Amino acid sequence: MSLVEKDLKYIWHPCSQMKDYEDLKPIIIDHGKGIYLYDKDGKEYIDIVSSWWCNLLGHCNPTINEYIKNQLNNLEHVIFANFSHEPAIKLCEELSKIIPKGLTKFNFSDNGSASVECALKMSFQYQYQTGNKKKTKFMCLSEGYHGETIGALSVGSMDLYAKIYKPMLMDTIHVEVPDCYRCPYGKARECCNAECFENAEKSFEKYGEETCAIIVEPLLQGSAGMRIYPPVYLKKLRKLCDEYNVLLIADEIATGFGRTGKMFAFEHAGVSPDIMCVSKGLTGGYMPMAITITTDKIYNAFYDDYNKGKAFMHSHTYSGNPLGCSAAVAVQKVLKEEAILENAKVRAEYLNNKLNNALIENPHIGEIRHIGLINAMELVTNKKDKKSYDSKIRIGYEVYKKALNKGLILRPLGNVLYFNPPLIINEEEIDKAVSICKEAIEEVIF
Repeated sequence: MSLVEKDLKYIWHPCSQMKDYEDLKPIIIDHGKGIYLYDKDGKEYIDIVSSWWCNLLGHCNPTINEYIKNQLNNLEHVIFANFSHEPAIKLCEELSKIIPKGLTKFNFSDNGSASVECALKMSFQYQYQTGNKKKTKFMCLSEGYHGETIGALSVGSMDLYAKIYKPMLMDTIHVEVPDCYRCPYGKARECCNAECFENAEKSFEKYGEETCAIIVEPLLQGSAGMRIYPPVYLKKLRKLCDEYNVLLIADEIATGFGRTGKMFAFEHAGVSPDIMCVSKGLTGGYMPMAITITTDKIYNAFYDDYNKGKAFMHSHTYSGNPLGCSAAVAVQKVLKEEAILENAKVRAEYLNNKLNNALIENPHIGEIRHIGLINAMELVTNKKDKKSYDSKIRIGYEVYKKALNKGLILRPLGNVLYFNPPLIINEEEIDKAVSICKEAIEEVIF
């Protein structure tokens, strides 16, 4: 029995209709290097989506490899209650230098959804313990996505993931999200004043007194199709949260560590959240780890004698795993010493220019929106009316299959194709990826 046959016999792959695998068999990857993956037959694939957005510095980065190997000889894991270790302490020390102002305390978990659950529970308990027992609701942006666990799904708005589970979910308040491509105010994201923020103002006016926190994907709504909105929205939201004593949770799981051109997306707005969730690029895609970071003010609301019952009784078996922490420390070392963000800024401009030159005149490319190295191409039936393709046609999936055959991993978000490459991508690799993308789109649509 081949590896493919064994895979199909045993494995239920994530976010997949397994019936699709009858035609498009699972690809067995043998090894990776830089932005490339290589299958068992030696075929090369450009990992332009960074293996679900987490591969920050390329596959098999030598510095990260070295740090994990060294740590493996000393300590693989230890209970993180009453025990600690140097990699965790070093990581917090390094992150303290780069995170938004005011964030000081680090609570470790093992994946992005778990860090969101932690943030929700932390904010709920904070409001309860500071005398705001009526603040029990959560707000979120429509079309948002924050993970797959029940709490995370409750503050998401993507029916693709959550609709069937609605009887299980919390009752949350959904604020209509900015849709800059189809702006009802006739504005452009580059020069607007977030006129759409009136939707948030109305929600806060109606529900602000009972809301304990609002969670947002700052500037970039990933699963919604890489929707990008302006920094002024976050500035206004910060002010509104302060007025209503609502905690602001930043889900920087996908946007953190340079993805948007700055270390964290909130930096574009010049304000700070009360709680920030990080994962994905945190360990460069090597180890499952996440952190929920908060302020002294929130931390102090839990600090008391044990018998007062104020402790945050929330834990994960692999909290603060030494191997994950070592990988994350190595990521910080590479980001700092190899001028990764500075070089990525130059490549970001080059990539966007390349995509525009190759595709913007295509009548079925409605918009190429971008932030940092992230570029999203929205496929439409007609550029003028911005009408989306019927989801039943699965046009994005058809382009994905064509690109995959040519050696480019271009996993779609419905009718949206996107580039979200490792930050170390170079111009030659960009040229190759754009060329394949163009060929795949034109072969499917024309």
